[in-house]
Amino acid sequence: MKLTLNDSRHILFAATGCYSGYSPVMPGTAGSIAAIPICLIFMLMPAWMNTLSVAALILFSIWICDQAEKILGEKDPGCIVLDEIAGMVVTLSGVAPGFTNIMAGFVLFRFFDILKPWPIKNLETIFKGGAGIVADDIGAGIYASIMLNVLLINGII
Repeated sequence: MKLTLNDSRHILFAATGCYSGYSPVMPGTAGSIAAIPICLIFMLMPAWMNTLSVAALILFSIWICDQAEKILGEKDPGCIVLDEIAGMVVTLSGVAPGFTNIMAGFVLFRFFDILKPWPIKNLETIFKGGAGIVADDIGAGIYASIMLNVLLINGII
């Protein structure tokens, strides 16, 4: 499929998290912050709708990130932050909305996204294109979600 200039602008708008990925410092963190309003919407959904929406967002993110990578002509450019948005949504899925929960989820997601413990780091090399861009952030989101829920269940937060 041939993309037009207009299509390219829309793809880059989505891939860069409404241009938050162009932040001159810590674009991944800026993208994670940009994810918070989206996370709030997802957190307010009934469980079945949240599950379907998270799956749809992940698939959408893979496609958009793949297209953006082709448009920009480089492998996993730092300005693409839709993967961070998807990872944040995974982190906060099923958690009650609230300032403390969102901030704890944000910190945990950034920790695991930056650290990339095994096997998260391997996901970048196993998958190519958009799937490779998104997979490690989904993995970080899963780790962060598990840790967040352990902290919540044990009354630590």
